[in-house]
Amino acid sequence: MTGLGPVAWPPTPIRTARLVLRESEARDRAAFIELFSSPEVRTYLGGPRPRQELERAVPEVPGQRPGLFVVDLDGAMIGMVALDRREAERPGHVHPDAGEAELGYTFLPQAWGRGYAVEACAAALDWLADVRPGEPVVLCTQAANDRSMRLAAKLGFTEVERFEEYGAEQWFGVRSWDKPSG
Repeated sequence: MTGLGPVAWPPTPIRTARLVLRESEARDRAAFIELFSSPEVRTYLGGPRPRQELERAVPEVPGQRPGLFVVDLDGAMIGMVALDRREAERPGHVHPDAGEAELGYTFLPQAWGRGYAVEACAAALDWLADVRPGEPVVLCTQAANDRSMRLAAKLGFTEVERFEEYGAEQWFGVRSWDKPSG
C-alpha cells in the first residue's frame, strides 16, 4: 500500500532554512536514477539496481505520488522523503489494524553529513502533523545503518522492537509526540 489516502496533493512547496520539499519534476529524473543505482545509497536497501534497467524503467517524471517529496537544494534534487502506509503484511506495527504512516528517505552521497536529512524529514513530519494531527509515524531501518539510526533518534523516534527481515536485523520505531531535537 502506498500513499497517504485523502490528502490534498501536491501541497504548496515546503521551505526550510536551506531546502525546498516539492513534487517531482522531469528535471529530477537523473537524480532518481542515481539514487537507485548508487551502491552507497543502496547499501542497506537491497543493493543498487542496474543503471541501464533504470534508464528504461524510470518514467519521464518519476516519483509523482502523494506522500513523496523531492528534497531540493539550490534548484537541484539531493534526495527524497516519503510518507507511505506501512503494509499490514510486514512485521512491525504500533496498531493492531496496521497501516501507520511510515517515514522513508534517501539522499545522494554528496548531501550526507550536512544535516539535510534531519531538516527535510522534520519538515515532512511537521507537514503530516498539520494534515493528520495525532497520527503516529513509524520508521524501519537496518540496525546496522548507523546514519539512519542517528537520524531516527534526532527526529524523535523511539524503539518499539527489532526483528529479522530481508536477511538483516531491522530496527522499528515510532515517533514520540514531542518535537524533534534536531
